[in-house]
This record gives sequence, structure tokens and C-alpha cells, in this order.
Amino acid sequence: MEKITLSLSIPEINLILEALGRLPYAQVYELIGNVQEQARAQLGPRPVVAEGLA
Repeated sequence: MEKITLSLSIPEINLILEALGRLPYAQVYELIGNVQEQARAQLGPRPVVAEGLA
């Protein structure tokens, strides 16, 4: 399968994932996993910041 590379902001990716989340799971779970895997590879692990601390 031919592939392309897209450059999107984090809010744009989150919007795409939100829209995909409204579709039937069986149709989109692999695509969501691919998006998340590629994002993790590029961004690395993100620290979790608890609200109310600092």
C-alpha cells in the first residue's frame, strides 16, 4: 500500500482522533492505533502533570 506523510498540529490530531472515536470501533481501531503509535514515536513519552500541584 502506498503511504503519504502528513504534518499536523497536536490539536488537529486530537480532533481527528475525536472524530474517529464517533465511528464504529471495528472500523477505526487499527487506524487510531497507528496514529497513536506514530505520535508516540515522534513525541516520546509525555509527563503527566496533576492539577493543583506546583
